[in-house]
Amino acid sequence: MENMYRLMAGEEYLSDRRCIWVNGPVIAGAGPSGLATAACLRDQGVPFVVVERSDCIASLWQKRTYDRLKLHLPNKFCQLPKMPFPDHYPEYPTKRQFIDYLESYANKFEIKPEFNKSVVSARFDETSGLWRVKTTTTAGEEMEYICRWLVVATGENAERVVPEINGLKEFDGEVVHACEYKSGEKYRGKRVLVVGCGNSGMEVSLDLANHNAIASMVVRSSVHVLPREIMGKSTFGISVVLMKWLPLWLVDKLLLILSWLVLGSLSMYGLKRPSIGPMELKSKTGKTPVLDIGALEKIKSGEVEIVPAIKRFSRCHVELVDGHKLDIDAVVLATGYRSNVPSWLQESEFFSKNGFPKSPFPNAWKGKSGLYAAGFTRKGLAGASADAVNIAQDIGNVWREETKRQKMRRNVGHRRCISVA
Repeated sequence: MENMYRLMAGEEYLSDRRCIWVNGPVIAGAGPSGLATAACLRDQGVPFVVVERSDCIASLWQKRTYDRLKLHLPNKFCQLPKMPFPDHYPEYPTKRQFIDYLESYANKFEIKPEFNKSVVSARFDETSGLWRVKTTTTAGEEMEYICRWLVVATGENAERVVPEINGLKEFDGEVVHACEYKSGEKYRGKRVLVVGCGNSGMEVSLDLANHNAIASMVVRSSVHVLPREIMGKSTFGISVVLMKWLPLWLVDKLLLILSWLVLGSLSMYGLKRPSIGPMELKSKTGKTPVLDIGALEKIKSGEVEIVPAIKRFSRCHVELVDGHKLDIDAVVLATGYRSNVPSWLQESEFFSKNGFPKSPFPNAWKGKSGLYAAGFTRKGLAGASADAVNIAQDIGNVWREETKRQKMRRNVGHRRCISVA
């Protein structure tokens, strides 16, 4: 424990090539959640170390998103703590604008992640009361960080989900995950099957249609599709206001009525709504409703065809569960992402097997023994920002108290030395 107090007092940490005592928390992940937490800690005067497996901040946004991507929500719901978006930014910033914002954010708060370091394991050492976080580089260089606090900020979308589909490996055409898809330009004139009908699947299908590809989209189950805006106002913003005053079931009822007035009935196009409302479904399962930005127009015009679930692939076509066969040239798997926390965090009390905290919002940010989670609330960037503020305040309170005690111990020792002299 003496080492811990030395660190918190701000003394130099001990290090060698394989082990480092960290004077503050280790933050795993340099995405928006990790950056927000680091900025809030900086504001609290608490030092930290951010480790990131990629070679840049926000690698999901920089390397695993398509070119036409924009924020689906108004920027006021997506800005990180202590720094709003620039005034000249549009209501729905582009991918490039959001990346520029994050880079400016990191520079403002002097956040300098240690890049190319993947966390391979993290465990709490009961004997010392400290966390031991092991990382490795692509070159095989290993490092262990010893710290009082560990902030898990690796995100809800750390790893792609690639489902097992009968015959997919036999298919001769191109198969990519949505994280590898950049633009529909290379698919111009080709027959492309998009597997998945969430926000990514819808937008990829729209992009393909805009580039004159022949797009089909697999819809296996029910899905809520809402207009991004209703009467010029953000649908999400409307729901946030309504939820302050009305019960969830009534908010859903109103949203569905308004959506029907704007979009009409979608069942005739193969899009059936779930039995429970969009906000209740989001609250219970984390499944986000689709915010339409143009895909429905392509579906209604026939430029994007809705097809049922897949039975099997063969070399050049796909057979559907209704018996129909489609000749296709390429497949885009818009099948989502998952948390990778269970693969490296040696802890089972706070995080569940699916890589998310067991406690529901708003208590999903704090575990025991100095363990925290940022960005796992399924509430987007606003949820990550709230986590960051809570985590920094919690650690900051302990940090200041421990630092105060250490200074008092030093002052007492100094007075004793004077008295003896």
